[in-house]
Amino acid sequence: MNSILSEPSLDLLMTCPRGLEELLSEELSTLGAEPVKSTVGGVNARADLASAYRVCLWSRLANRVVLCLAREEGVSTPEQLRDAVAAVPWERHLPPSASLAVDFHGRSEAIRHTRFGAQTVKDGVVDRLQALGLPRPSVDLKQPDLRCYASLHRGRLVMGIDFSGESLHRRGYRRDVGHAPLKENLAAALLVRAGWPELARQGAPLVDPLCGAGTLLIEAALMAADMAPNLARERFGFHGWTGHDETIWRELKREAEARASIGRKRCRSRLYGFDQSPAALAAAKANAMRAGIPALIALQGAGLAELACPQGLEGAPAGLVITNPPYGERLGELPELVTLYAQLGDGVRAAFPGWRLAVFTGNPDLGHRIGLRAHKQYALRNGPLDTKLLLMAVPQREEEETAARPSRSAGAQMFANRLEKNQKRLKKWLKKTGESCYRLYDADMPEYAVAVDVYAGRVHVQEYAAPKSVDAGQAQKRLFEALAVIPEVLEVDPARVVVKRRQRQSGRAQYEKQAATGERFEVREGPARLWINLRDYLDTGLFLDHRPVRRMLGEMAAGKRFLNLFCYTGAATVQAGLGSGQGDGAAESVSVDLSNTYLQWARDNFALNRLDPGRHRVVRDDCLRWLERANAEFDLIFMDPPTFSNSKKMDDTLDIQRDHGRLLRLAMARLAPDGTLVFSNNQRRFTLDADLAEHYAVKDISAQTFDPDFKRNPDLHHVFLIRHRDNTGASA
Repeated sequence: MNSILSEPSLDLLMTCPRGLEELLSEELSTLGAEPVKSTVGGVNARADLASAYRVCLWSRLANRVVLCLAREEGVSTPEQLRDAVAAVPWERHLPPSASLAVDFHGRSEAIRHTRFGAQTVKDGVVDRLQALGLPRPSVDLKQPDLRCYASLHRGRLVMGIDFSGESLHRRGYRRDVGHAPLKENLAAALLVRAGWPELARQGAPLVDPLCGAGTLLIEAALMAADMAPNLARERFGFHGWTGHDETIWRELKREAEARASIGRKRCRSRLYGFDQSPAALAAAKANAMRAGIPALIALQGAGLAELACPQGLEGAPAGLVITNPPYGERLGELPELVTLYAQLGDGVRAAFPGWRLAVFTGNPDLGHRIGLRAHKQYALRNGPLDTKLLLMAVPQREEEETAARPSRSAGAQMFANRLEKNQKRLKKWLKKTGESCYRLYDADMPEYAVAVDVYAGRVHVQEYAAPKSVDAGQAQKRLFEALAVIPEVLEVDPARVVVKRRQRQSGRAQYEKQAATGERFEVREGPARLWINLRDYLDTGLFLDHRPVRRMLGEMAAGKRFLNLFCYTGAATVQAGLGSGQGDGAAESVSVDLSNTYLQWARDNFALNRLDPGRHRVVRDDCLRWLERANAEFDLIFMDPPTFSNSKKMDDTLDIQRDHGRLLRLAMARLAPDGTLVFSNNQRRFTLDADLAEHYAVKDISAQTFDPDFKRNPDLHHVFLIRHRDNTGASA
């Protein structure tokens, strides 16, 4: 074990977010420390005490500054860890009766939890002090007098004192951080990579068009005003260390205060933040006040559509536009974001020719929608997310013609042409029928593997999961191209476009929410009014391809007893209950499903159409189980089961190809002698059991159940009319 306090300089470990090690090493050199070696998420350096204090005060990039007391190899067991810790001369660092906290990082085969590792380190410290007859330190996890740092990686233990105390990225000015906050030291790193320190020295301006709570603006202002980022911090970790030199510290702090006072007065850069959210702007204003630089930042409520160069910048040096737009972590957010990134590019090109643009994003493919080529890209991490900083040069106005935002790719143009062609093909039919919900496109071009459905002016896009043979990056690029084209061709606000990924669902996944917006709206289908929810579930509440079947049920149901099995949201029951809308609907109905969500949706649809709940009942049950127990008779039965289900609420799994024979026989037992069973399913390769035709009159009417918007996919569903035979073998 090697104690290093006797060395003329201190052995320090500065930690930082991954990807910032090179920048941190350069920063340390300017602060008087001597970088020795970079590690993942940190830099080892040597420095005297004044330089160590200076790093704590001035580092814009570090998380922690650790005074390393010992480095030990071959540590893997709790006993080895405890003994190694006990060999450190803690009595020379920890004041008597001081409180203690331990931050433990890493693991080994025998030490798998950081809490256990921290407890073992604490025990080692206690062993050392008690062996010397010194008081046992108390533990204070929130505000300890001294914070110990321990890192164990591949048997190598680093032990030390945390000079920082609370992580240095917490400057103290930010309280209301808002959604997905950008850490202060990461924001500072983005500014350094974008060349802001040099621009600030020239008095150049800075604009954040999506400023949120103002973190980028405030960090930029602190740099421009030569203000130490942690000047407002009242206490650091070294204040509880026995080796602390208050005289050195006071002198460094006085120097920083003087520089800040001069820097604020001499700052020539003007910083501007724009945001549509009043709450975000209020938070940014409060944060700027706490940071001590409110006069350097101007805030304005505006969206990207209103982005303009602030007044008074005429003749100022070309500046920096830097922003951290949303990433689109949820698939459903993408339509608006594709447009947002394109708007960002258009707005910056128009308002800030000759400036620099820096965009920090977790989705570089969205960055391509800006329409400017990134001359540099830096890979970084924002918490658990892989991110990139894209640096771009905004062309001068005279360069606009040659540097205009790229037009659609050839593939995107073909996709747009196909949408327009399909619109034209369906126009006459839509006008005649008045249908407002229809399918416009269904993977007509394999490269753009999406389904595009229109619901009364809103658009529902389903991305089919690409096979493993298709490059994921290329598939995402094409999705973004499609999402850029759809609002333009359909002339719809991107906020009214919802995108989901379509793949086989089973069990609870069929019913689980994908979001919780509660955003539903009403559409009409013939005489029926129906609730639609595009965002919260995989399905929307209405199977569009079954529109002709529901229409047929309405025509068949007059005065009849109607049974709807696997009823989903009850749309078929609504059509049967309404009939033609002239009071000629079903006399009564029963709708059966296993999902509480869908049954409540059905009740809401019934209420919307004023169907009497006394005559139109819903039942929550497994349809197979319900049929086995039922004794009622029905004149018209509709059965539209899922292709497969293994819901935990069911007694067994359901495979429609395997189980349809049993299902149909049970349903036929409930069908009146002159009644009709309409059986539908969506298994593309479905074949009806041959022996069913021997017992019942079966008619395949699938070809008659496709409206023009689905005629291109004749195997999308299968529909059969099934009736009883009389004793002579004829259908009843």
